[in-house]
Amino acid sequence: MPTKAAGRRGNRPARASRLELSDMGLLQELSARGLFQQVSDPDLDAKLEGLKRRGPISAYAGFDPTGDSLHVGNFVAILGLMYAQRAGLSPIAVVGGATGLIGDPSGKSIERQLLSKETVAANALGIGRVLERFLDFHHPTAPARLVSNLDWFGSMSAIDFLRQVGIHFRVGTMLTKDSVRSRMEAGAEGMSYTEFSYQLLQGYDFYRLYKDQKCVLQLGGSDQWGNITAGIDLIRKLQGESGQAFGLTLPLITTASGAKFGKSEGNAVWLSAEKTSPYDFYQFWLRTEDSDVERYLRFFTFLPLDEISQMAASHAQAPEKRLAQKRLAELMTTLVHSKEATDAAITASQTLYGQSAALDQAQVAALETQGVPVVRISAKQLQSGWSILDAAVAAGLAKSKGDAKRLVQQGGLSLNQQPVSDLGMMLTEKDLAADVAIVLRGGKKNYRLIKLDD
Repeated sequence: MPTKAAGRRGNRPARASRLELSDMGLLQELSARGLFQQVSDPDLDAKLEGLKRRGPISAYAGFDPTGDSLHVGNFVAILGLMYAQRAGLSPIAVVGGATGLIGDPSGKSIERQLLSKETVAANALGIGRVLERFLDFHHPTAPARLVSNLDWFGSMSAIDFLRQVGIHFRVGTMLTKDSVRSRMEAGAEGMSYTEFSYQLLQGYDFYRLYKDQKCVLQLGGSDQWGNITAGIDLIRKLQGESGQAFGLTLPLITTASGAKFGKSEGNAVWLSAEKTSPYDFYQFWLRTEDSDVERYLRFFTFLPLDEISQMAASHAQAPEKRLAQKRLAELMTTLVHSKEATDAAITASQTLYGQSAALDQAQVAALETQGVPVVRISAKQLQSGWSILDAAVAAGLAKSKGDAKRLVQQGGLSLNQQPVSDLGMMLTEKDLAADVAIVLRGGKKNYRLIKLDD
């Protein structure tokens, strides 16, 4: 389970350790970057400073394992934890090994499909591996922790839960929560008791973390406000006047059209290379609308705000250069993947969009790592000469030799980034770019790599 994930890190440095502690308060910095939606106490920064003077404190965000990875839509919660760590709070990432078996109704119009225990456990491990890349588990004063709420719910009976937790919740108050009210108003199906009880589970999560880990702050998306306040109320009821706990929500990230980023919306951009390649991840940010790019730079990057303002001004003067988008794509791909993956994505992007006049070995390798189809041929085929028209057909860039001929005549076929005009061209080993592969392109970006059999 994820509770052991930090121990698997060995001596690998956490990427978040590169982030220095901020002089700004947590709420102040999130507000300045547009990452603030609601807060339970507007004097949060002063309250947190007062609590820190008494000893280490923590902040947490939850991640239900409905899939084996996280996506861009989850990234604001990860950023919230990263900023909390910059503000001197130990970040706790709770992977919902228990709540994942129930399903959070927040933001959903229909009942979630229940997952098996085996699926939830496997998903929790996958999410833990993603979270480890962003939080510093070896910070000297505010180390991150990764836990599963199955640790405390797994041994609790239904009777114990109702007696210890359920007795402190009023049904009338629960019915006023947005996640419940919207579902009740959505149609005849309504909401099951299973999902109705979710806010009790999340509320108890907050209480246990408050009691066991000195966790005084819960972070989440704006759709989590009802669940967060349920936890604050429970802490006050169980701890009395001494129970100081706070909630802060961050805005849900949307596309320019207002659509959410999420797997149920069908447009998920994943934080795992196995599900969204670094090249596709880079391209996603590179395609950011002009109207969104400054906002996304403030949201997702740790660039100083004055530098972002300067970049936005330069972008406004020459938007066709897309300098702001390129910087956003570079920073995000490096943060989520690595500098090496970013360099390969940039190289492949420049090659795929015809910005490289010549091809070297690194560029050819970058094309292959980004999923360009590879066609294998024998060395003998090139030794005797291979018709460019036959090559276009074999590579799937043309349906027939006649189709390939028309492609050449229309200027639509390129060999190693150079347009082909000779219908009688014969390919030989001399045409291997960097002695690695022949790169054919049909149209603007329909690429094929032709490589010799090993």
